[in-house]
Amino acid sequence: MKYPLVALIAALALCAEAQALGGLAEVAVIDRNTGTTLETHYHRGEYWVAGTPGARYAVDIRNRLPGRLLAVASVDGVNVISGEAAAWDQTGYVFDPNQGYQIMGWRKSDTEVAAFAFTAAPNSYAGRTGRPANIGVIGVALFREREPVAVATAPAPAPAPYPGAKSMSAALAASASSAAAQRAAPAPRLGTAHGEREASVVGHTEFERLQSEPDEVIRIRYDSLENLIAMGIVARPQRHDRAPNPFPESLPRYVPDPPG
Repeated sequence: MKYPLVALIAALALCAEAQALGGLAEVAVIDRNTGTTLETHYHRGEYWVAGTPGARYAVDIRNRLPGRLLAVASVDGVNVISGEAAAWDQTGYVFDPNQGYQIMGWRKSDTEVAAFAFTAAPNSYAGRTGRPANIGVIGVALFREREPVAVATAPAPAPAPYPGAKSMSAALAASASSAAAQRAAPAPRLGTAHGEREASVVGHTEFERLQSEPDEVIRIRYDSLENLIAMGIVARPQRHDRAPNPFPESLPRYVPDPPG
């Protein structure tokens, strides 16, 4: 099966090692408005990041392996390339050894994406297309490549039939405890918008998976900072009042500049 191949001129990964998740690949979320890697917060078995409403973001992936790697990526339970309800056996991005790439949006063609941007859940792409059940989660399913087997004095074998996989959109659904915490959020939860069109060039390549199920699945949930604080995922910032000065008018004084 053919898959989009990330361009060789793909930007270097910006994610800091401490904020990247994953074993086969480093996965992080980048706020494109500021260029910063969003801090991950571990809470009750899940990783969370705080998004800023209106900010564009990217899913930053870097292959750690000496061989090629397939990344099937989903946002809000939707495949970021095909727009289908996400499943493991769908299309994804193929990474060369040690290659990094930023998935910046919903793929519209080989040359263009619609930018990811944090927005209120009803305005999200999943919400607007009638699929709100999995809003607020980013998933990356990673697959190793099956190496071709050399057969002496014989033609190369035909590729094996593409292995099917049971739809795993439910695997990205919130757990019962997380859903209860989500209901406690004081503000509308965040989703991902179908933003403005941007240039993003890919090619196509063949890739045969080593197995039908992923070698690794990385899951990152997201919401606003306000909601993460309300759910107890992020500690409320401490207020530090300025200490009073017993001699406020006793600061050093020097000659001031003349007017103008």
